[in-house]
Amino acid sequence: MEDTVFLGTFNAAEGTLPQICTLTQSCVGQFLQPHDLVFALTWPVNMQRRLTLSFHLQFTEEKLGQAEKTELDAHLENLLCRAECTKQNTERIMKQTEVLLQPNPNVRIEEFLYEKLEKKVPTRMNNHEVLGLSMIESGSEFGPGTAYGNALIKCGETEKQIGGAEREFIQSSAINFLTPFRNFLEGDFKTILKERKLLQVKRLDLDAAKTRLKKARVPDARAVAEQDLRMTQSEFDRQAEITRLLLEGVSSTHAHHLRCLTDFVEAQTTYYAQSYQYMVDLQKQLGSFPSTFSSNNNQSSSSSGGASISVPTIPLSASMLSPSPGLGLSGFHELRNSSGSRKARVLYDYDAAGSSELSLLADEVIMVSSVPGMDSDWLMGERGTQKGKVPITYLELLN
Repeated sequence: MEDTVFLGTFNAAEGTLPQICTLTQSCVGQFLQPHDLVFALTWPVNMQRRLTLSFHLQFTEEKLGQAEKTELDAHLENLLCRAECTKQNTERIMKQTEVLLQPNPNVRIEEFLYEKLEKKVPTRMNNHEVLGLSMIESGSEFGPGTAYGNALIKCGETEKQIGGAEREFIQSSAINFLTPFRNFLEGDFKTILKERKLLQVKRLDLDAAKTRLKKARVPDARAVAEQDLRMTQSEFDRQAEITRLLLEGVSSTHAHHLRCLTDFVEAQTTYYAQSYQYMVDLQKQLGSFPSTFSSNNNQSSSSSGGASISVPTIPLSASMLSPSPGLGLSGFHELRNSSGSRKARVLYDYDAAGSSELSLLADEVIMVSSVPGMDSDWLMGERGTQKGKVPITYLELLN
């Protein structure tokens, strides 16, 4: 019966060596660690076990620096480094994108568990939608007929619109950006790892075959070793080619991820553009409220000192509330110098601060005229039988 040496380690702190083990240092040349004992186990094995043993022996001797190692070609090494770099950066980008789309770590963990359990994630309102609902409820309690209540309701509706746009952005980003990144990590890269490990096994088999050929002295044994070397060399070359083809596919992955990145940027641009437009529209709707509050404050502060004059403040955005370029301020100047009246379109809603003023609705057409002694920022508005002062910043004179 033929004997073969098996290499292993034993921790002396955990017990004594089995009787079948024989302590030897010559099998590897040195101890692995001071607390490890390197032992040789004599065991009868067949040819297949001998090959497996050669594989492990080759691996151990390489770690101890006592065996030569077949190096991969530079191109394959570069491809391996690029694949590993792609994997690390894909993980980092994906992680930070998930944080951007869902900043709450508890919610991210919950969604991850639902995904692993293959259950539908419960629908929840985002922060904009929660804020919008709170504003609408508060505005309803104050009364939609009041300036503050009406403003709260309008702000709440806008916040809900922004929340809806954010929800669409998150869904689009998850499908078009995160999913391809995750598919690469869980699919293509795992295949690369599998083939890379198999290439490592084939390389160890090849080096073990080279070692056996060097040690062969008998002609028959040398012939068997040469045949074994040719077979392992062929298997190694074949596995190296398979691994190389997979690694070169990372270039296609980069191109695909570039398209995904473009889709993500487009989704983000759409989200911010929609949010901006919603806020611009809200700003126009709220343009009347600053002047209303100012007028109320002026009336309150001067109630004991005589009659007060309501002076409208500058709206939220002067460029948005300025008269149309065609007529401009010159049209209002001509109207104040004449005794006639003109048609004017209302640009924004306006709530009257007192009985002397006229409430306005956006896009309605009224008649306006100048009254002697009236402040230059105001005109007399007329809608049917209703008359009252209106601020010129909310009007556009018509031809």
